[in-house]
Amino acid sequence: MANIVAIVGRPNVGKSTFFNRLVEKRQAIMDNVSGVTRDRHYGYAEWCGKFFTVIDTGGYVTGSEDKFETEIRKQVKLAIDEATAIIFMVDCRDGLTGFDKEFANLLRTSKKPIFVAANKADTPDKAILAAEFYGLSLGEVYPISSENGGGTGELLDELVKVFPSEDPEDPNAGIPKISILGRPNVGKSSLLNALLGTERTIVTDEAGTTRDAIHSRYKMYGQDFILIDTAGIRKKGKVKDDIEFYSVLRSLHALEESDVCIIVIDAERGLESQDVNIISLAQRQGKGMVIMVNKWDLVEKDSKTSEKFKKDILEKIAPIDYIPIIFASVLTKQRIFQVVEKAVQVFANKTKKIPTSKLNDKILLEMERTPPPSMKGKHIQIKYITQVAARFPSFAFFCNLPQYIQPSYQRFIENKIREHFDFEGVPVRLIFRKK
Repeated sequence: MANIVAIVGRPNVGKSTFFNRLVEKRQAIMDNVSGVTRDRHYGYAEWCGKFFTVIDTGGYVTGSEDKFETEIRKQVKLAIDEATAIIFMVDCRDGLTGFDKEFANLLRTSKKPIFVAANKADTPDKAILAAEFYGLSLGEVYPISSENGGGTGELLDELVKVFPSEDPEDPNAGIPKISILGRPNVGKSSLLNALLGTERTIVTDEAGTTRDAIHSRYKMYGQDFILIDTAGIRKKGKVKDDIEFYSVLRSLHALEESDVCIIVIDAERGLESQDVNIISLAQRQGKGMVIMVNKWDLVEKDSKTSEKFKKDILEKIAPIDYIPIIFASVLTKQRIFQVVEKAVQVFANKTKKIPTSKLNDKILLEMERTPPPSMKGKHIQIKYITQVAARFPSFAFFCNLPQYIQPSYQRFIENKIREHFDFEGVPVRLIFRKK
């Protein structure tokens, strides 16, 4: 059983700041505004040689005007059920509130080890105020400062004592990552929830519901991988506040760390300029890609609708023509598992290694049939091909005059490599070197 620690409490007490301190990176978005965190956010931490999973949660509150209040409470309860131990965070500056007392009653029913962390005890004067929280009758109170780390050592020393087992340093190390990207409100979080069969992320009709990049472990077709739900990516000029700005940054970081990107587009709106920008960015970074056309059940169709739609997409993303396109509906679960199956195939293509002998047998023969055109009266000879180690399929061609290989001939060779060895969904790089 994994050691899991849930950080819970009412809004704006410093849960995300403490989460970032434990995982030692700015993974969760922080802001002085209440309710920044909504979904459960996972990370990995270590203390005194003990490794554990940390869950950051949204602020638990009742009777507020926040439209996400009910969904956030569900996410918090799921985190509590999943946890081995609970850090209940309160605020020294605000003192003991009615919300704290109400939430303490909920935590008592969990029967899990509870550690009360009185945050914002930045000075000895403030630390004295932490004594008020003994009134919760939840045991020892630990005055800490998430901001500067004061008092966190004493809390963590006691926390790791309740762990029943030893955890690996990072159980997700080396596992393929598949990110779900797209514009706001196209169904990214709904896709993740449908695949996992649980409410992993909050879904509403409002654009911008997801803020952090949410990682979830998933197993399908005998393969373990990480699914990453991301915030919707809009044009820079339309980003109005700091929270959305950092949400977009987290999404772009998720793209960078992923192996394969599922780009979700809205069937009713078609491929838009921002979708093209996301695809271009993924292509430049050498990522595998699958395009999922969501809400296909809402489109009026005839026998040629999908072909027309596909042709329109390929025209807009030209010259990129190797990305598989799947028409699906998260609402009806139509073809959503095909999307993941295709993403797994694309990952296999991205990591595929072609033996040098097979590469030379097939591609040199194609180049003998259609040799490169002569330039300035000089005959170009390509003698040898090999696949080189890189983040995505890359091939080195050794020839006498690499500077005279024309882009049109490079495209011809790339098409022949794809034809013989199936690199669907991944970019291919050709490198021409002097023999």
